Amino acid sequence: MLNRLEMMRIFCVAAESASFKDAAVRLGVSPQAVTRAIKELENTVGEPLFYRNTRHMRITDFGEQLAFRAKDSIAGIDDLFRRSDQQPEAGVTGIVRITAPTVIGRHFLLDVLSDINLQYPHITLDLRLSDSITDVIEQQIDIGVRVGFLRDSSFVARAAAKITFLSVAAPSLIARVGLPEDIQALAELPTVGLVDNSSGRIWPWYLGEAQQIVPRNRVFLTDDPETELQMVLKGAGFGQIADCLVLPYIREGRLVSLLPEYTPPPWDIYVYRPQRGPVPARIRVVYDRILERLLKL
Repeated sequence: MLNRLEMMRIFCVAAESASFKDAAVRLGVSPQAVTRAIKELENTVGEPLFYRNTRHMRITDFGEQLAFRAKDSIAGIDDLFRRSDQQPEAGVTGIVRITAPTVIGRHFLLDVLSDINLQYPHITLDLRLSDSITDVIEQQIDIGVRVGFLRDSSFVARAAAKITFLSVAAPSLIARVGLPEDIQALAELPTVGLVDNSSGRIWPWYLGEAQQIVPRNRVFLTDDPETELQMVLKGAGFGQIADCLVLPYIREGRLVSLLPEYTPPPWDIYVYRPQRGPVPARIRVVYDRILERLLKL
């Protein structure tokens, strides 16, 4: 039988993990050992700590409250046995799960997350890049970044920056097919399309005054914005792509911006937390740093 401190330590790691198997890897024990410890702790406290089935594991409300209270206590006990030159910043330890669109993550988050790693070596950062709408509760996401509207009004969210989608083409394509005079002409020209993984549909082109078009002559489709950009750079077709990706190429002359009078209004980039209430120090640190970085865009 495990002592109560060891059971609680295993439980706290499991509370921050996607599965008992993931917790076992982090602890260096078998998944069966984690399962036994959780069952023993549930018997001790007289409450279920996780909802479990063959596919998913989700912490209960009671378990979440217990984990929140237990982490500080365990950290305090660990501090008693840590030399003064090894002290981490108080409470800033544990895993932080982040979700972000691919472009935002690769181009704007990696530098700030690298800085956090250096300053807070006891934080484990878990970054999941996806252009689909993420189920933040099921995946136990702590912090999210999203472009456009947030569907859940219960999130703690802040608009941090704006992103504009520009219609662009390579000079070689313009030399071959000419410049469109209006959006109706653009709809007939060869285009590169981006697939929305959430719906499986192709994103329409958003234009000024709430207009949309669905180009009819699509020559290439992809679900990856950077692959879309590369095909536009190669002259395969016209594209509508985020300004943060295309502006350097416009300045270099490798892309031309089209129909500026039809440029759509910018979209907000939000940083959000799914959970209200007390915020663990590790999540607060990462949330504030990501927000600070995006506010500089």
